[in-house]
Amino acid sequence: MSAGLAPRLEVEGASARITLRRPRQANRLTADDLHVLRQLLDEVNANAAVRVLVLVGEGRHFCSGFDLGALGTIDAGARFGELADALEAARPITIARLHGGAYGGAADLALACDFRLGAPAVEMFVPAARIGLHFYAGGLRRFVERLGLSTAKQVLLAGRTLNAQALLACGYLDQLLPDIDTLDAALDALTAELQAMAPLALLPMKQHLNAIAAGRLDALRLQADIETARASADLIEGQAAWAARRSAQFKGC
Repeated sequence: MSAGLAPRLEVEGASARITLRRPRQANRLTADDLHVLRQLLDEVNANAAVRVLVLVGEGRHFCSGFDLGALGTIDAGARFGELADALEAARPITIARLHGGAYGGAADLALACDFRLGAPAVEMFVPAARIGLHFYAGGLRRFVERLGLSTAKQVLLAGRTLNAQALLACGYLDQLLPDIDTLDAALDALTAELQAMAPLALLPMKQHLNAIAAGRLDALRLQADIETARASADLIEGQAAWAARRSAQFKGC
């Protein structure tokens, strides 16, 4: 286990994984880490073969957010907001593997992902109001859109710590697994399921669902994506596979 290294990207076929590697500091992110993560996202987005991106943390915790000792050196809220917005807009489907703490801005990084799977020890806490930090706009929007206004106020205004059961109940977690081994098995299963989908339908639908939730749907782009999928060889393959009761072999064309 590393003591404190920059985030690492690993790509294998249609799957990519970004690992946060400062376990002794609960994967606290430095200013340099934020820059590296943006670069890694750009690299993933540019790789058309990648359909699923998983975000994980080494050690006992997912991530403890930004290094508070560096708050005076950069606009941490703006930088974190840019990173979370970029993660939300990422081309592949994104999954956060959550265990231990998801604190501060890291709670929003996970929320920016399409799916969140957790183990029983996971908890979420955002101390912004306690330290005098106004949470950034994108994070406020995601908390309200995805968890509802009441939960957003409990977390951001009252500073409540939500445990695993509370996170499942409010919709922050999509799945709560009984232990780490089962969590990893569920993560592998979801990744495989997503990789088996037709990319010309899967990846644009992600973008349009997010746009609908944010009230900014581009109807012309939606129609263009519908027509592209309708005219694709993948649709023909999908229909043939369904009729033959076999697994489809999609090529993204």
